Amino acid sequence: MGKGNGIWARQPWRRVVQFVGLFGLVFAIALGCAGNNQPAADAPAGDGDGRITIGTTLTARTLDPADAYETFPGILLYNLGDRLYTYEPGTTNLVPQLATELPNVSDDSLTYTIPLRDDVTLHDGTPFNAEVMAFSIQRFMENGGRPAYLLSDKIATAEATGDYELTLTLKTPFAAFPALLSFSGVTPISPESYEIGTGSFKPDSFVGTGPYKLSGFTSDSIKLDVNPDYWGDAPANQGIDIQIFTSPANLYNTFRTGGLDIAYQTLDPEQVAALEREEDSGGWQVIEAGTNVINYMALNQKIEPLNNVKVRQAIAAMVDRPLLNERVFQGQAEPLYSLIPASFDIAKPVFKDAYGDGDFDKAKTLLTEAGFSEAKPLTLEIWYPSASTTRSIVANTLKESIEAGLPGLVTVSVQNTEGATLWENVGKGIYPIVLANWYPDYYDPDTFIQPFMSCEKGSNNLCEEGPSQANGSFYYSPEANQLVAKQQAEQDPDARQQAIADLQQMMVDDVPYVPLWQNKDYVFAQDGVEGVAVEPTQQFLLWQISRG
Repeated sequence: MGKGNGIWARQPWRRVVQFVGLFGLVFAIALGCAGNNQPAADAPAGDGDGRITIGTTLTARTLDPADAYETFPGILLYNLGDRLYTYEPGTTNLVPQLATELPNVSDDSLTYTIPLRDDVTLHDGTPFNAEVMAFSIQRFMENGGRPAYLLSDKIATAEATGDYELTLTLKTPFAAFPALLSFSGVTPISPESYEIGTGSFKPDSFVGTGPYKLSGFTSDSIKLDVNPDYWGDAPANQGIDIQIFTSPANLYNTFRTGGLDIAYQTLDPEQVAALEREEDSGGWQVIEAGTNVINYMALNQKIEPLNNVKVRQAIAAMVDRPLLNERVFQGQAEPLYSLIPASFDIAKPVFKDAYGDGDFDKAKTLLTEAGFSEAKPLTLEIWYPSASTTRSIVANTLKESIEAGLPGLVTVSVQNTEGATLWENVGKGIYPIVLANWYPDYYDPDTFIQPFMSCEKGSNNLCEEGPSQANGSFYYSPEANQLVAKQQAEQDPDARQQAIADLQQMMVDDVPYVPLWQNKDYVFAQDGVEGVAVEPTQQFLLWQISRG
């Protein structure tokens, strides 16, 4: 999912890769009038009326579910709308929400029949039924918004086969399909308020089924009011007030002085560390959670000597993840040893087992086998987007560490350019090594495999068209393509897990990418604010929050 400060051009077979650093993706809230980022320290504005004040430096470009494809709108839509399936709070257990049970899947794994609730009303009074859900899915696919391909690539038809029965027919089998139906944009919207038509979007309104109604939406504030006609449990608060800061410093200062109930998403490392140190004396809570965001290097096999697998393996051995975590992130990240995040049971630390961290003896052996020496040294060129301070520090820390570990044998050149330019050219094969990160669209290992390991058209061991070309590695392996297709279609969990394990082994053998780190997520809440948690699926459930 595209999130944060940079959204790049999207193609049907790939998700957005972003180059927003861990600390460039700032989520904060300000109180008071526009332009006043420093409210009085007496008490949060919502105190006494049951409303919760939250905030962000992220902006919501749109709340149209057929076009929203960034972090913040995704969180808002998750709380303003419902989905056919969702996750039981605190778990990764997929459960029915607007559906009444998990889908009935045909023998050929192509037809999903889904029974629906008959007691749901949309925000404008329109009754929810299968026609409404089919309309919403059709609109998502046809209007051509940023996330449209998520469904249009998979679904052949969406039909109401009964008043409360939805039938979805897939183009090819896809084992993760129920998880995909939990994506925040796959939410019913009112046919009275929306229409199907290319480019027909309503960015500043939302009419759906969820526990909140949108009552205010401007560039610097967002208001969610409780939906009195909600079919499910009522929120634990009387509404949510969100305002948007211009900097992490404003968030930090406002929260510390008591002007916010909650500050969510990333402050600078020093600010996070200070809030952690002062937790007991400051009167606030620090809630730490893992994330499913991965950060990695893409190694471009079109450019010599990265076409030599031993060189790519040597680079994997050079990377010292604990050093990055300590120097760049002050311990506020987790070393990553597979492209699949550690939150998935199937994830294995394959890069740690194969290459370790900063194993310069192994790297030197591999480079010697590849024909490099002090007389013929290796030069590596690492690129990152110029707006990302975090990636600048990461790149320069890698340079310092590698050149100190392999003096005279390896020289690292650090380069940057404007983000949109960088990503526009990654798929053209211009950059040897790029620092990038990845936000999943839904909770399934496929979202960390197919976009990296598959290729639609390739020859001579290079991808000419497809996901791995778009992600800058140009990796092409017919065997990997077969395994990707197998794990996507496989309904047997054990057989699917084996295919995913085999793909992780191919990642570590062929090294088209080097996993680097996984972000941590932090929420800061004043004492007495309860029910604040980041879900294992990375959602933030606003309806659980209350002031005790």
